[in-house]
Amino acid sequence: MFKKSLIGLNKRTLRNGLGLFFIALAIPTIVLIQQSYSRLKWEAFHQHQVMADELVNRIDKRFTQLTEQEAQRTFTDYSFLNVVGEAEARFFQRSPLSAYPIDSTIPGLIGYFQVDSLGILSTPMVPEQQTDANYYGISKDELNLRKAIRTKIQNILIENDLVKEADSNPLAIIAVEPMDNEIKEVDSSFFSDRDSFSSEPAPAPAPAPAPAPAAISQSSFDQLKGVAPQQPKKDRYLAEFKDLKIEQNYQEIELIAELIEKEKSDASKRLISKTRVEKNVLPELRVKVDSGRTRDNADDALNDRNSNKLRVQTFESEVDPFEFSQLESGHFVLYRKVWLNKQRYVQGLLIEQDTFLNDMISTTYNDTGLSKMSNLLVIFRSHVLSSFSSQSLPSYLSKTGELTGELLYQSRLSAPLNEMQLVFSITQLPAGPGGKVVIWIGLILGLILSMGFYSLYRLGIGQINLANQQQDFISSVSHELKTPLTSIRMYGEILREGWASEEKKKTYYDFIFDESERLSRLINNVLLMAKLTRNSQQAELKKITVSELMDSVQSKVSTQIERAGFSQQIEFEGDVADSVIEVDADWFSQIMINLVDNALKFSAKSEQKTIELSCQPLANNKIQFTVKDYGPGIDEGKMNKIFTLFYRSEDELTRETTGTGIGLALVHQMVSNMQGKIEVENNAIGVSFKFIFYRCP
Repeated sequence: MFKKSLIGLNKRTLRNGLGLFFIALAIPTIVLIQQSYSRLKWEAFHQHQVMADELVNRIDKRFTQLTEQEAQRTFTDYSFLNVVGEAEARFFQRSPLSAYPIDSTIPGLIGYFQVDSLGILSTPMVPEQQTDANYYGISKDELNLRKAIRTKIQNILIENDLVKEADSNPLAIIAVEPMDNEIKEVDSSFFSDRDSFSSEPAPAPAPAPAPAPAAISQSSFDQLKGVAPQQPKKDRYLAEFKDLKIEQNYQEIELIAELIEKEKSDASKRLISKTRVEKNVLPELRVKVDSGRTRDNADDALNDRNSNKLRVQTFESEVDPFEFSQLESGHFVLYRKVWLNKQRYVQGLLIEQDTFLNDMISTTYNDTGLSKMSNLLVIFRSHVLSSFSSQSLPSYLSKTGELTGELLYQSRLSAPLNEMQLVFSITQLPAGPGGKVVIWIGLILGLILSMGFYSLYRLGIGQINLANQQQDFISSVSHELKTPLTSIRMYGEILREGWASEEKKKTYYDFIFDESERLSRLINNVLLMAKLTRNSQQAELKKITVSELMDSVQSKVSTQIERAGFSQQIEFEGDVADSVIEVDADWFSQIMINLVDNALKFSAKSEQKTIELSCQPLANNKIQFTVKDYGPGIDEGKMNKIFTLFYRSEDELTRETTGTGIGLALVHQMVSNMQGKIEVENNAIGVSFKFIFYRCP
């Protein structure tokens, strides 16, 4: 049944059927592998989310430690001198913030500053009385370096419109009344209306600073909190966060909602902060300044150390938590408000952005596996400050188009850096060892399916060809058997009935003999091909001379050639006749008989009816045998097919020659089994079959 169904099946139908079957298996296999791989990617995604959360917590903890360390500093630390000790044992020493060079755990720190209620800018790096620097053990060169830091702080604040250039002759000395040795502690109830502070000079226990290098409007600091610059400098930001092409394909709606609620909760907790009240003591230079005294006279009084004595004052202050912001120049500022006698002071520090972010964030980030598969964006008030990635050079990305990927994790830092966010975007998400296994399984399955279906296709094509060849073979054999048998039977009846004359009898006998020989060759070829196909018969190789082989062949094909009306020529070149080769003599004769029979059939209508048999020595110790005819030759497109089993160059319905299509296939297989090689080539007239064997030593 299967073979019968193959007979009417063509290659296109087989290809389409197998293709549909392949698709039917491939689609569910691909879906299964894709779902498995997606699940692994999903799990890897959430594992890296946990890693990102842990990294943010580590970075946030370090930020918190630094800000808490700064928050522990007292109001008096921002002065050059501090009072140490209790009561009579008090003595003066430099503030911890007055050390030079600046010794701080905050990376990128430029310096500390303070702005009093009158808008006077000072820094603990420079003594209030600069002429006393030598008195405090500060050399002239060091003083110049300290002044350079103060000038840098001043210029940054000026650049960001937080400081205005000082007037040419401002009133810089505060008029204070003589004071007792110790000021009583101030009742903290006055802090209830601190926000309505007056900008008018008022008695203050703080020491009178030197002539201010610059005047500052404290209201500018109020505008820093929560408000982005109206016209931020473009070169300070990489992009707007909303403009980035960061996708959220791996985020679930429920997960996003949960993260948003958690973010809101964390943000509200981070914003909860406390104001503390502290007791402070400061050295004070008691100066009586008349209302009509000029600035120069005031300077003289301050510089006269013999007429003025340092005293100690005690007071309470209310210190607000630190706030954090970015200036238009790109610098960070960490500042706080301090309330004293209903007057407000601003204390803070300036930080270099790149150094700060690189040390606090990039270094920690690059030490983790996240840097190999993600970008870390630092966002401040919707602006992308920096992007870090160990995969890109340099580590600071510079193009908006590079800031893309899949959103992995997003979180705010704790107050006062709660307006800064860390956003992780995936550039390459590994699925882990399990993902590699799934990929390899998918590739192997794809390869097996492809190879399997290709093999099935080739097998189906082979079976279709074989079924068609068998049909052709059956038709051919039927024709090849029926025709001579019919002729033999007819001539046999004529001879049996005595209808033939004596002259015709010999002709009839010869015809019966020739047809019997042809039938015998046909049957022998079929039987031998069947044995070779089943590998049930092997060549019996024996050493024999070329002359002996050719004599044996001549005796077997001479009658065949003569009866066909052809002549034969046998040629030996050189000493090849005495050469010895190792072959099966019967197979060799069968090869020659089949090649001669093929030559006789296809050159039957040629003008030159000659069959040439020859042998020539070749290089590399080889001997070549040739069967040449003068027929029409073979089409070039059919050269590679003529040794195929059951192949015939003529159509079965229109062919004019006899044959079954197994003669040349049998020749090719016998030559190959004897370790020989057969070739065919067209001549100017006719065609030559050449088969080559190795000469025995």
